[in-house]
Amino acid sequence: MTIYIDEALKALADGDLDRAREAVRGGGTPLTAALAEHLEDVRSGSVYDQPAAFEAFINGGGNVGLYRAVTEALGQVYDRARPSSLLDIGCGDGRALLPALASGNAPAAVTLVEPSAALLDTAVRALDGFEIDARHTGVEPFAAALPEDAVFDVTQSTFALHTLPHEVRDGVLADLVGHVGVLAVVEFDVPDLPHASPEHRRFLAEAYERGLTEYDTDRALVAQGFLMPVLTGQLVPGATRATWEQPASRWAEQVTRAGFTDVEVTRLHDYWWSPAFLLTASGSPTAATRRR
Repeated sequence: MTIYIDEALKALADGDLDRAREAVRGGGTPLTAALAEHLEDVRSGSVYDQPAAFEAFINGGGNVGLYRAVTEALGQVYDRARPSSLLDIGCGDGRALLPALASGNAPAAVTLVEPSAALLDTAVRALDGFEIDARHTGVEPFAAALPEDAVFDVTQSTFALHTLPHEVRDGVLADLVGHVGVLAVVEFDVPDLPHASPEHRRFLAEAYERGLTEYDTDRALVAQGFLMPVLTGQLVPGATRATWEQPASRWAEQVTRAGFTDVEVTRLHDYWWSPAFLLTASGSPTAATRRR
């Protein structure tokens, strides 16, 4: 980590964008260059095409190997549970779900919960041949309104539950536990560091530097349309927060607190941000006995 980026991140945490702009002018790494451009864009009001940026991000770099590992792991969950019904929370466009459903033991009935209508529509159109129940909603109202006899043999979520504040996630998991046979959650095992501390700033600098170097021709688009807004959103006071990540051990504690049992955490893939892991757990006995 260079002194330039550390000073810039410290200034962002203080809410001093001018000082942050001044700090990154002296750097020469992909991260300092990207952050310098982003901070100038913020001042001028110019923006990148966000959907195109995220598409470029998710289709390149370490995401290729990451999603391969995720879909293989989900297929193995289906092989063990042999579900007849599946709930996917935050399915997005089905990027992780669709390849996993190629498993020989994939369920025929799939319920999708996704707050983005556009992403949900893409996933539904790709799931031809499956019995689909598509819910354009967030998981909070969906889980709270589940009928008493609703049971999903497998409930999965890939990189989606971290978008819920910790206390909200507690409530969602508690609402789900009586309706789930097997829970499968894929997230990142991020370190537990004090916000904006020297250790936190070093982690952010080193991780984002690694992430940017995985992109070449799309680096500017990925940086300005996705990665830099996410980075600054984690530091700037009052910025819209999009993630509430935590170490894998905290995820295990949280699902246990909600009433899930037989919790297991398996490391899946080394990723530039943090290692990805699969957490599996058993829901209530009532849900478990309803499996096929």
